[in-house]
Amino acid sequence: MKQFNLLKEIIILDRAELFKAINSTKEFVITHSGEIKFTPELPEDMVVYKGSVQPQSSSALMPTKPKSLSEIFGTNYKIVEDEDRVLVKAAGAWQDIIGWNNVASTYDDTSPDGVDRFGDKELEKMGWHGTDFNIDYRDIVNELEAKVEGVILCIEHLEPNYQFSGLGYVSNMPQARTVMFDFCKAHIKALLEGESEFTVDNLDDDEQEAAEYFKLI
Repeated sequence: MKQFNLLKEIIILDRAELFKAINSTKEFVITHSGEIKFTPELPEDMVVYKGSVQPQSSSALMPTKPKSLSEIFGTNYKIVEDEDRVLVKAAGAWQDIIGWNNVASTYDDTSPDGVDRFGDKELEKMGWHGTDFNIDYRDIVNELEAKVEGVILCIEHLEPNYQFSGLGYVSNMPQARTVMFDFCKAHIKALLEGESEFTVDNLDDDEQEAAEYFKLI
């Protein structure tokens, strides 16, 4: 999976398309890849801005000055206008971005407690069974990030203190399910065959159900 770190990435917008959306006065979104849409269509439409611009009232005596892009986007965004492009830094809006995207994410790694669920039902079922054999969700996520196609939308910096907060989006769910199933199965198989408290004859009901789910007994 590829990381899209909002502290480093610049979102590039087509200036004409942006002003077209603004002048429509309809709600629109901007995705991490710089697409401007009036309705997100896919889970991978990772939204970094969401809003609408209402018509400004004016009078003949005191005409209203049009808002600048910085005023429209607000203080959480850094805006640079560059001829036919508008360049946006969105890291300051991270808390809003989490709210717009976490329901559609494959996993949510934005809390101090780390990953505790998978958005896909099959992945969550595997993860739940895996916990019966002490498989941590973080270990599963590491495996997915190393082997599966997708994007990690995040903020991450190393200094002065390390900080990470991110949302993971798998773009090939069948691949993710296969990778996760094989990972959990191999881990549990090693426990059942090794010298551990887990033996086929000594499994409790939940452990036996998990072993059967991964086709090990």
